[in-house]
Amino acid sequence: MTIYSQHANRGKAQILATYQGPDGVVSKTVTSLGDSRLAVPIVDALNRISAFATVPVSVHDRRERRVDYYPHKHLAALTDAAARAALLTGAHSLWYEYVCLRLHQALADLESALVDLPDTVSRAIRAELEVEEHELRAALADFSGTCSEDEPDIERHWEFGHPFVKYDDGMDTLSGETREQLDRREAGFTPEEREKAAADLRVLVTAHSRGGGTWASLDDASCEIFAEPYDSDGFYMTVQAPEPGDDDASWEIGIGRWEPDDPDEEYGDHTSATGSPVIGCALPAAPGADEIAHWLKSVDEKPLLLAEWAETPVGMALVGTTVVVTKRYDS
Repeated sequence: MTIYSQHANRGKAQILATYQGPDGVVSKTVTSLGDSRLAVPIVDALNRISAFATVPVSVHDRRERRVDYYPHKHLAALTDAAARAALLTGAHSLWYEYVCLRLHQALADLESALVDLPDTVSRAIRAELEVEEHELRAALADFSGTCSEDEPDIERHWEFGHPFVKYDDGMDTLSGETREQLDRREAGFTPEEREKAAADLRVLVTAHSRGGGTWASLDDASCEIFAEPYDSDGFYMTVQAPEPGDDDASWEIGIGRWEPDDPDEEYGDHTSATGSPVIGCALPAAPGADEIAHWLKSVDEKPLLLAEWAETPVGMALVGTTVVVTKRYDS
C-alpha cells in the first residue's frame, strides 16, 4: 500500500508516506524528527510492515493446483498489540507463516525504535499504521464486493497483483521464488507435519536474525542455516531442522570443510572446491532459537572455533556447548 522515506526539511527529517491515490502518486508527512539517524530504523520498519502486510493479500495461493487467497488474520497485528502473538502460531502454509514471523519481527523493531522518542512521534507512527490497516481492509472489502454503499472513498489505491510496497527485506521473503520453494517443500505434508515444519522454520529464522552475523545465511526452503565466517580456514557449520514425517530424523549440526578440487593446491589458492562433511551432531531434542543464535555468535566471534570443533571425537561435546558429536565422516 505504501512506501516510506525520509526527507530533510528545515533542519529536520520528515518521514513521508507515499502511495497511489485516485489521482496519482501522493506523498504526505507522517511525522518529523530532529535527527535523521532516528528516522532510519523507523522508515525501515515501516517499509517492512507495509510489505509484509500487503503482499500476502495481493498474490494467489497456488498450492495443490488450486487458486485461492491467503488469510487476512495478520492485518489485526498492525494496530492491536494483543493480536501480535497470533503471528507466531498457525500453520496455513509455510510461506504465509514465514511472512507472519517477519511481520512480527518488523513490528518489534518499530517498537524498539520508538521507545525513547517523544509521545507525539509515537502517536503519529501508530496513527499511520491505523490508516494503513483501515485503507487496506477497505480496499480488500471493495475487491471482494463486501463493502457497504456508504463506505467513504479509499484514499490509498490497492490493486490485486500490484502492491505498491518496497519488497526487499534483504531475505527474499516475499519473492515468488521463495513462495514456490516453500510450497514445493510442504507438498504432501499432513496438517500436523506442516504445523511442525512451520514451527521449525520459525526457530531457524529467529535464530538467524539474532545471531546470524555477516557470514551466516538462511536457506529457508530447506530449513537450514549455513555459517562460514571469514578466516575459518575453510571450515563451515550447518544447522538443519528435520524433515517432518521422518520419525527417525532429528535436528543436526554439521561441521564441514572446503577441499580444493586440485589436491596440489592449498586452501585459499584454489579456483574451485567441494564441501566435505567432517563431523555430525544429531541433537536429542529440538534446540531453541537462542541456543542456535549462541552457536552462531560463537563462531562469528572466533572463526577458528570451527576447526577446533572439527577435531572433536565421537561421544564428546563441542567445546563450550553441550552438543555431542554422533558421527565422524573422516578416518
